[in-house]
Amino acid sequence: MKLLVFLCVLSFPSAVFTGSHSLSVLTTYIEGETPFPAFNVLYMLDDITVGYFDSETDNYVPRGNTTNEDEEVDHISHCIKKQLRPFILDRLAGKLLNKTAGPVVFQVLGLCEMLDNDKPGQMITKIAFNGLTTDEMRFFYDMFTHQSIEKLSALLLEIYKLHYVNIYYPRCTTDLRSYLKKRATQGKRKVKPRVRLIKKANSDSGGFRVSCLATGFYPRHINLTLFRDGQPVSDHEITGGDLLPNGDGTYQMRKSLEISADKHKYSCSVTHLSLDNKLHVTLEFDPGEPFKSVIPSVLIVLALLLVFGTGAVIYKYKRRRAASSKGDYSSASTSEESTDTKSTHEAEEEVTQMS
Repeated sequence: MKLLVFLCVLSFPSAVFTGSHSLSVLTTYIEGETPFPAFNVLYMLDDITVGYFDSETDNYVPRGNTTNEDEEVDHISHCIKKQLRPFILDRLAGKLLNKTAGPVVFQVLGLCEMLDNDKPGQMITKIAFNGLTTDEMRFFYDMFTHQSIEKLSALLLEIYKLHYVNIYYPRCTTDLRSYLKKRATQGKRKVKPRVRLIKKANSDSGGFRVSCLATGFYPRHINLTLFRDGQPVSDHEITGGDLLPNGDGTYQMRKSLEISADKHKYSCSVTHLSLDNKLHVTLEFDPGEPFKSVIPSVLIVLALLLVFGTGAVIYKYKRRRAASSKGDYSSASTSEESTDTKSTHEAEEEVTQMS
């Protein structure tokens, strides 16, 4: 379980995206006895795997559309063998001296973005060792920032910046543009989100939970905001907000807010690349009148119950009347028949006596 946690530290690059498209590479090196390959590299265009490094054959293997990507494959394979793997082994050399029991996991996540106006976005590099992020570097608009648990010299930071400006950033953005062009069908697919504003009673607090759910959208970049009386709700009041995959390859996101039965109006706004001109989709309701929307339905149901109930009573009453009337008629007929029979016998006796 501990090893799986380590492997997941940098395996979710979607959490740092702000652009419309991205090219990312996740490298994992494991020192020790595990069922996983010692060296693993995964390349992704957004959430589409475009290739991986096979440590057994020591080659980069493209996936999907491979007919016209020889240039990208050769370049990526060269970078992995000549730059990425030596960098990781060099960084690990000092750390393995203090190795603890169990496997050692070292991960590097590199990512560059393309904005929706076809301009390069930020580039991010994160480094993690045994489940702890040790370094994070960002480059955007000629600004280079670096955070590390170890203090680095000014000279080393300047070298990092020069590598970003002259090598990593231009190469990554060039490959990203190339992949977007050659895999346009995959990379530029857009599916509009379905948005719902949901209110449920919370039995624990006695109030309500308002949730804004956006689901079925692609690509995964989305901006979802909850509003109270037209003003954005502060982040510390909101729960959720995680990006989750659906089974059909689309995504979903939910943000929730605990409220009382107040008279504020809540709405939800969603911005997504599939919406024309990035228009907002807004839904509203007033929790101050929680039963207003269901009153017509309740009245209709009550009216139908009254009509059918009255009809049932009338029907039963008529059946009882009919049964009672039939019983009286049968008794009267029997009495008359007995009287007639008696008169006939008396007449026969009188005739016999006269004879």
